[in-house]
Amino acid sequence: MNLMYEKQIKVSEEHIDGNNHVNNVQYVHWVEEAAAEHWELLKHKTEYADDAWMLLDHHIQYKKQVYLNDIITVRTYPMPPEGAKQPRKVEFYCNDELVVDSGTLWILFDPETKKLKRLESNWLEKLSGIL
Repeated sequence: MNLMYEKQIKVSEEHIDGNNHVNNVQYVHWVEEAAAEHWELLKHKTEYADDAWMLLDHHIQYKKQVYLNDIITVRTYPMPPEGAKQPRKVEFYCNDELVVDSGTLWILFDPETKKLKRLESNWLEKLSGIL
């Protein structure tokens, strides 16, 4: 199953904090941004195209600092669902080295009714079969 999304980011002044490295909060923003961009590419191939995701839980581990003008490769992919929860990995690489590792849990909901949606246990297999 190849459901990976990848993008590159060049670190600019706006990403840097008082310690002269990428601010930790910036990584959280990029995690959400990468997940949203990935969903925009995939959602029309699913039965959940009109639904939305909400971040439920987030774990992030910082392994190495990244600095101004570094190029970061962001890779994200969904993991097998856990009932109503959808795990997602987001990994950040600089010079082919893992510098930040993030695991998130998302829940799908209907934006009109605000009710949670339960995912089919095989929805990712179905999706990868049509990609």
